[in-house]
Amino acid sequence: MQYVSPSVIILICGHDPYAIRHTLMISAHPRDPLHGITLETIIKELVERYGWAEMGRRVPIRCFLHDPSVKSSLTFLRKTPWARERVEGWYIAYKDV
Repeated sequence: MQYVSPSVIILICGHDPYAIRHTLMISAHPRDPLHGITLETIIKELVERYGWAEMGRRVPIRCFLHDPSVKSSLTFLRKTPWARERVEGWYIAYKDV
């Protein structure tokens, strides 16, 4: 079987390039449950569902416990891999329920 690039598929099918590109990107990572979900979305959904107090209890980090905000959480989690992994793991478990 010969490799066919996405641009060739678009030309052959004559469909909207954005729709096909979007479909190809979604199917590109079938094993990554966080594919296409931003860290900001994760934080906002967890805050909406559980609130800052519960987030601080489950993942005891300063940006959740003292004057919490999405901005401070994003800054900290992007620089701290262990904390980001815990928050992302919690999010995956929350979505699987």
